[in-house]
Amino acid sequence: MGKINVGMVQQSCTGDTRANILKLEKNIRACAAAGAGIVVLQELHNSLYFCQTEDVSCYDLAEPVPGPSTEFFGAMAAELGIVIVLSLFEKRASGLYHNTAVVLEKDGSIAGKYRKMHIPDDPGYYEKFYFAPGDLGFVPVKTSAGVLGVLVCWDQWYPEAARLMALRGAEMLIYPTAIGGVGTDPKQEQDMQRNAWQLVQRGHAVANGLPVITVNRTGHEDDPSGNAAGIDFWGHSFAAGPQGELLAEFGEHEEGFKVVELDLGRTEYVRRGWPFLRDRRTDAYEDITRRFIDNS
Repeated sequence: MGKINVGMVQQSCTGDTRANILKLEKNIRACAAAGAGIVVLQELHNSLYFCQTEDVSCYDLAEPVPGPSTEFFGAMAAELGIVIVLSLFEKRASGLYHNTAVVLEKDGSIAGKYRKMHIPDDPGYYEKFYFAPGDLGFVPVKTSAGVLGVLVCWDQWYPEAARLMALRGAEMLIYPTAIGGVGTDPKQEQDMQRNAWQLVQRGHAVANGLPVITVNRTGHEDDPSGNAAGIDFWGHSFAAGPQGELLAEFGEHEEGFKVVELDLGRTEYVRRGWPFLRDRRTDAYEDITRRFIDNS
């Protein structure tokens, strides 16, 4: 394993899908010009985050995979010779939709995809209304630029997901994300939530000896119903090394791109010093698949 430059694109979105895509294109090209071999985009990057409300008309935003987005971004991947990680609202069949990350190879073909496994259902994040849970499992995508353990947003809180990707040979963990706070929460509470969000993912890096790339949205998006304050997306996209060390980080309102060099060879070095995989007690974890253990 050698070194790879990974580009991260953090931006705000509007209701103008075409404008969002053109802004993404500009930033992807800038990442490639800066030497990125992989470019990671944020969750559901083509549109506003429509899951703030339950509205059947939003299903019109969905598309098949392969489809228009894989064709457009695939052509760009082939032109620039880079791997691109997309996050799409996948229409699998009438009435069956997924929140799907698609990995495009540098020749523009689809290297693989991952359907979001953990689906939230909270105020402002009504994703269970739109998305069926993923059914492809936690399987890394092999590309010419490395083996990518791609997960999506709410998955980032679950150590089981990160561990399974690591056990299947992922060389890095990648999380397209759309997460933020609401104005009704005190600033101190929002800061604690955001710090916890980053901390848990840095913990996945440490526990698995792998770098982590997390790309979030930024900006405020109104609640279309007008019944809530909307979401202030946290931004703070970041890259961490295999000991949880921060390698790059965006600001809360920062838009644009960053390219970070990952030394994939550090995984071997770190795992030799901290051999967590060696010392796992696989004979004693059978209860981990239970919903809850009542010891009363």
